[in-house]
Amino acid sequence: MKRFWREVTVESAEHGWRVLLDGRAIRTPQGAAQVVPTQALAEAMAQEWRDQGDEVDPALFRFRDMADYAIDVAGPDRATLIRDLLAYAETDTLCYRADPDEPLYRCQQDEWEPLLAAFEAREGVRLERVSGVLHRAQPETTLARLRERLEALDPFVLAGVNTMTALAASLCVALSALEPDADVDGLWRAASLEELWQAELWGVDEQAEARRIRRGSDFRAAAGFARLARLPA
Repeated sequence: MKRFWREVTVESAEHGWRVLLDGRAIRTPQGAAQVVPTQALAEAMAQEWRDQGDEVDPALFRFRDMADYAIDVAGPDRATLIRDLLAYAETDTLCYRADPDEPLYRCQQDEWEPLLAAFEAREGVRLERVSGVLHRAQPETTLARLRERLEALDPFVLAGVNTMTALAASLCVALSALEPDADVDGLWRAASLEELWQAELWGVDEQAEARRIRRGSDFRAAAGFARLARLPA
């Protein structure tokens, strides 16, 4: 598709801010007004439009797509989204370790255990660790507390958390990325630990590495989206 706009601006709207293309407001795929909660997020979305060349690349609209998801999906059906996110807590990557006699286990312990322990302390939960692939249910009290945590987030932050959780296969990693002092790059390295381990053992597969780098970029974008979407306390 050819670029069809010249000027990109941002203006205040009812309940937030919106992007205008040549003075015309944007709508979501479901036809809703594309209004976001903060000016900072609207400005970042406007920059995506400004950065497009003569040929439009839809893959560069990561903030726009997450905003549309927040408005069309996370807002109207947040109960289903929260249910799906809690399913990741049941099989969180950080909880599933190799067998203790395997070299990977020590690497996982060193990298994942501090993150998981900090998460538990911060959120007031306890998570079961598992060696091997057999499923072990998480405590009901933990799932109830995480449900409360997710229910306290607005649809825009939830949209960012949803993207990060799917990419990392870890709700713990995604919620940790919301912290003001979060090391987002470090969290993505933790989520990619097993891929990095395999690459160190057997050598780098170029396609797999390109995919990991692309997913890491998407993870960082989602973390940025969630940060920009949060209203000042």
